[in-house]
Amino acid sequence: MKILLFVTGKTTDPRLVSLIDDYRRRLTHYVPFDVVVIPDIKNAKSLSEEQLKTAEGEAILSRLTPAMEVLLLDEHGREFRSIEYADFLQKKMSSGKDLTLVIGGAYGFSEAVYARANGKISLSQMTFSHQMIRLMAIEQLYRAMTILRGEPYHHE
Repeated sequence: MKILLFVTGKTTDPRLVSLIDDYRRRLTHYVPFDVVVIPDIKNAKSLSEEQLKTAEGEAILSRLTPAMEVLLLDEHGREFRSIEYADFLQKKMSSGKDLTLVIGGAYGFSEAVYARANGKISLSQMTFSHQMIRLMAIEQLYRAMTILRGEPYHHE
């Protein structure tokens, strides 16, 4: 099983790029992991919110396979404590399906993406920039793997 993180647009802040790369390297010691960048939609400023969500949704859906377990990072998703998240991921990994986490664009997801998803999770009730949430999502995956291995990264 592998884990993929789909993100819309490149991470532009070099400090975040460095931290994301660091946690990506750490995470690959536990599980095959990669970040899939969905390119920004061309002429996005000339599109309505719904048109942009639809275009981003089509780009996301075109990269998904039927075998993927798809979880959207969404403000209305299920929240976890870190240990609960680790247990949740372990159950997902036991299924043998590739796990794909998806961070949408600034306006969220199209109805088609919601329809394809197998679930939604939330990292917080607060709102974060789409660039920062990438780091947080990868760090939480790394934390979950260290919890499952009984390593000292996480403290109660």
